[in-house]
Amino acid sequence: MSYSVGQVAAFAGVTVRTLHHYDKSGLLSPSGRSQAGYRLYDEADLVRLQQILFYRELGFPLDEIAEIFKDPQANALDQLRARQEQLEAEIARLRRLSEVARQAIEVQRTGVPLTPQERFEVFGEITADLSYATEAALKWADSPGQRESMARAAAHSKEDWRQLMGEATAWRAELLAAFDDGEPSDGERAMDLAEEHRLHISRWFTACPPDMHRRIADDFAADPRAFALVVPPTRQRPGLAAYLCKAVHANAARRVDGGDDRRARWTDEPEENR
Repeated sequence: MSYSVGQVAAFAGVTVRTLHHYDKSGLLSPSGRSQAGYRLYDEADLVRLQQILFYRELGFPLDEIAEIFKDPQANALDQLRARQEQLEAEIARLRRLSEVARQAIEVQRTGVPLTPQERFEVFGEITADLSYATEAALKWADSPGQRESMARAAAHSKEDWRQLMGEATAWRAELLAAFDDGEPSDGERAMDLAEEHRLHISRWFTACPPDMHRRIADDFAADPRAFALVVPPTRQRPGLAAYLCKAVHANAARRVDGGDDRRARWTDEPEENR
């Protein structure tokens, strides 16, 4: 039994144009023609079309499908195995992106319903770059600290955020003053400010041991989007991010080498982190 191109298109859920393209490319040429010259497909043609659509559904381009058809026994198994690996990698990537999207939404919401005016009152010029938040979520996705930080941020009330940002503003003013006064990055004043920043993270987000603090500071020095979370661009100075990074590294070395366990002036580290 033979079928017209329109009938086959209806059976397979494809367009007539698609069947014409398969014919012109040599991928699926109909076995016969009517007396009027119209394409006619037999059962074997329909089986081949099913195979084409199967490979297309798996994402194979037409040229690779043509290669498989040249020697199905030699090519199909290797091609399918390779495609399976690609699909599994893509599934894993999409799962990661889904989790990142969820976390990015939480970052944007900050766990607190705020009007634009309230958001400005609380956060001022500090804003989260969504692209950076997404990359950071991917980078730290497997970290318990990242999960704890997101959970605690989501649980903060508006008053929590007001207090948190007030403390950060006071700290930032002292950092700028130390930098402008020419204090060395490995001096007591700069290292004490680095320690205050570490304890601030521990208090409001997640336990921040010196090694983690160094990695955070490295991000500040390497990525302007990260540093903008602590010092808005309008308040930054050339070299300030590197200055803070060096102060954090110096403070971490002081704590590890000297066992310094002093506490910052305006915040206390949670008891469970001591």
